[in-house]
Amino acid sequence: MTPGTSQDLHDAPAVASPHDDGAHDVHDREIDFHDHWADSVPIADRLVRESFEAPTAPENRFIVQLINRTVGPLNGLRVLDIGCGLGESSVYFATQGADVTATDISPGMVRTTEQLAQAHGVSVRGVVSEAESLGIEDNSFDVVYIANLIHHVTDKDALWRQVSAALRPGGLFVSWDPLRYNPVINVYRRMATEVRTDDEFPLGFDDARRAAEHFSEVGHREFWIATLALFAKYYAIDRVHPNADRYWKRILKESPASLWWWRPLALADSVLTRLPLVRRLAWNMVMWGRKV
Repeated sequence: MTPGTSQDLHDAPAVASPHDDGAHDVHDREIDFHDHWADSVPIADRLVRESFEAPTAPENRFIVQLINRTVGPLNGLRVLDIGCGLGESSVYFATQGADVTATDISPGMVRTTEQLAQAHGVSVRGVVSEAESLGIEDNSFDVVYIANLIHHVTDKDALWRQVSAALRPGGLFVSWDPLRYNPVINVYRRMATEVRTDDEFPLGFDDARRAAEHFSEVGHREFWIATLALFAKYYAIDRVHPNADRYWKRILKESPASLWWWRPLALADSVLTRLPLVRRLAWNMVMWGRKV
């Protein structure tokens, strides 16, 4: 693959970088880490519906509502999932009737996303590509979805230019990533050294301002403050070390019965995450904006 292009997984699972050697090294490490992760998670263990409909998935539930409100129902929309990861989001959108293209820098992630789609009886087009140089057709997508990716990207302005190019006029981007301000989460991140990469950097509110340089109607909404007590439970009561399980995936396995004590905290968060100063303590931030 030549610099600045992407290609279908079945052609050649390689990614060439148009960036400097430092960015190239970061991309190589990201590819290696995520290829190994893709190989370690069986298709049957990937929680598609739960990733969008569980009580512990407020970011994605908010995003689906936002898409419905601003663009329309997913059925029939063209959706580009940048950084598709294990494929839960791409496959969920496809099960709702969307025409989905899934990209990732990791050939392993793209391959298993296609396998997950097949297991759910839907089709997803997989493309191996850097986020900063997608090579995707311009003005083609109603929605660009970016989950837990931006804090991995070395050149965010290049990413935003790619997102803008891919969207149709009036199209919507939606994203969610961790914030950098909460000291408890920062301790967790320092402990969870084996389940994340060294080259990722949580976002700040300045990233929303940066997105506003490329899109109109940019907004953001924060999630998880009091509800982060669930992480404390995993560590202090369940005795699960952060390196033993990815907490941000473990939350999706919770049942309504197991969350009886957590639901009041979710109600508290519906207020706390709207307070200007307190919301800085949130774990994740959803951003969105529209192409002019």
